Parts: sequence; structure tokens; C-alpha cells
Amino acid sequence: MNPNAEFDIIVYGATGYTGRLVAEYLAQRYGIGGDVKWAMAGRSAEKLAQVRDEMGAPAETPLVVADADDPAQLDAMVRRAKAIVTTVGPYQLYGDKLVAACVAAGTDCLDLTGEPNWMAKIIAAHDAEARKTGARIVHSCGFDSIPFELGVFFAEETAKAKLGGPVPRVKGRVRAIKGGLSGGTAASGAATMAAIQKDPSLIALMMNPFALTPGFEGPPQPPGNAVEHDPDVGHDVGPFMMAAINTKNVHRSNALMGHPWGKDFVYDEMSVVIPGAPTEFSGMENAPKPGEGPSKAEREAGFYDIAFIGIGADGRKVKVSVKGDRDPGYGSTSKMLAEAAICLVKDAPDVPGGVWTPGAAMQTKLVDRLQRNAGLTFAVED
Repeated sequence: MNPNAEFDIIVYGATGYTGRLVAEYLAQRYGIGGDVKWAMAGRSAEKLAQVRDEMGAPAETPLVVADADDPAQLDAMVRRAKAIVTTVGPYQLYGDKLVAACVAAGTDCLDLTGEPNWMAKIIAAHDAEARKTGARIVHSCGFDSIPFELGVFFAEETAKAKLGGPVPRVKGRVRAIKGGLSGGTAASGAATMAAIQKDPSLIALMMNPFALTPGFEGPPQPPGNAVEHDPDVGHDVGPFMMAAINTKNVHRSNALMGHPWGKDFVYDEMSVVIPGAPTEFSGMENAPKPGEGPSKAEREAGFYDIAFIGIGADGRKVKVSVKGDRDPGYGSTSKMLAEAAICLVKDAPDVPGGVWTPGAAMQTKLVDRLQRNAGLTFAVED
């Protein structure tokens, strides 16, 4: 972290759809000049001022101009902040220079990436230097993968309290979900597919649950690619489109924390199959373009409900849930990203530099903050 910086947080990409939601959330919850000092950043001062005025933020809201392709502007921006929150994706196309600038300056950087190929690249390129400069680079601070990564953490904490220790097996089961796919997510998926076409060796990375734990390979994991009956949720379950990224982040969290759940830890993620129930993202075929998204009413009508079942070696179980009060791709994600940044800067200043997952870096502090402020609920069910 850059301790003497002018701002706690700069929202980079604030004129885009998701970045604007993050800025709106900060303006409404924290105001300007209060405990959280923040600014809006993007390529155009004129567009930033327009978005600031449209969303009703105070006229004195600080605006910072920085272009993703201008290293000097990026360097000047990152030196003004303790943490940069970036919504400028696909990150594999637009994220490299920003991360490099943050690492060099010792500035934290939090993003929404669900691009494992890019995350593996950043870990290889910057983890060692970030440890030296103190920069905390925190990937996947939205619906992928905070509810899943912290859901497993919460299940393991519950197992420690109820069963006397962590469990070697956790199942993530999406029981209900309602909300549209974000344009940024769709663009990231397209960028990843294009990268795989250029470099087919990336297929192995995408298929490997331990692609983000360099030097560690755990046991075989359930493929989660076929419909099966799951007695722990009382329904059939089938493939979940985000499992490929979430499972990698969960295993990276376990590794970053020193394998508290064991080196033989097994995790899979599937979606409950109930005819007529909202159990998947809408809008896959007609995904919005980056910068577009659902209306406020649609965001507020969205939600998600995920169960996590922890199974001990002796067969004893715990069951917990993570629920969100907005659509996952936008309404909930923008709140999670903002609160993760505040948590990192305000509640977890002593976490050392490096490339982190949110759960491993902030653990219970982030669970508590998300429950207080971001509309998430973590509950023990059994």
C-alpha cells in the first residue's frame, strides 16, 4: 500500500457501466471528504464530469485523467492512491500497464477479472516484485469469485467451530440466481477464447484447477461437467459456467493461507437444476456490449443463493449459505468491489504485498464488511 497517498481509492474506468456503479455506491454511502477519500478516473475529463453530474455526485468529487495506454499518466495516477479499483477490462487487453505501474509504486490494485490466463501471467510476472514493494494486487473482487471464495472460507470456519477442525471436502451449489451477464464478462470471455486460439497451450491452464497455485498440484478434482443427483441439496445438479474460474481462486486461497484446509482439499461447484427456477444467468446469447447493462430496476430485482456443504473425513457435515441482494453481475459486484478496496486499505493495512485473492488477504474482515454494507448474508444452515 502507498501509505501517504492523497486518496484511499481511485475508481479507474468510472465512465464505464460497472465503474460508474462503483462510483455511485461510494458517493451514496461514503460521500466526499469523509472517512473514505476517493476519486473518479478515466480517459476523458469531460466524460468524467458528465458522469459525475449525471449520477448526482457532488461537484467537488475529484476527477483524475489517465489513459490505459499512457504509462506516464498511469504512473501519476497510481502514486496519488493507496488503492486503484479498476473496471477497465478485458484485463488481458487493458490491464498489464496498470498492474505494472501499481507494483512499481507500491500501490494496491483491485479488479473484477475472471480471466485465469491473465491472472496466471500476472502472478508469474509480478508476485515477487509486489512482495518487495508492498503492493497488494487483488484479483476477482466481484461475483467471480468473492461469494464462492469467501463461502468456502466461511464453511471451513464453521467446520472448525462445529466439528473441531477444517474439512477436506467442500461442495459449492448455486441454488438460485437471477441477473444478466455483464458486457464486460462477455468481452472477457471472447478475449480469452481469442487468446486460446492463438496459443492452444492455454487450454491446459483453463482446465487445471491448480493453474493459479504455481509449484503446487493437489489431488484430482470432480469435473462437474455432467448432471447428477446431489442428496445434500435434494436436487439434480449440473455444470455451472463460472466454476472454471472460481475453483482456481478457491485453491489459490488455500495455498496463500498455507493450506489450512489441507493439501488434499477437494472442491467443486455446480448449479441446482430445478425446472422453471432461476438457476442461471440470462442474456448469454444476447449479452450487452461493454459499457451497457440492465436498468436499476432489473439490478435491484436480481439476487443469488449459494450453498456450501463441508464434509469431514468422518462423514460429518456443515452447511452454510451465501446470499446477495442484487443481480450478481452488476449490482452486487459493484458493492463487493468497493467494499473489498475499503477493507484492504482500512481494515487490512498490514497484509503484505503480493498477488492475492480477496478471501486469503482479508478473510473474516471482508465477510463482516460485506454483511454490514454490501447486502451479502453469510449464514449457517446445518
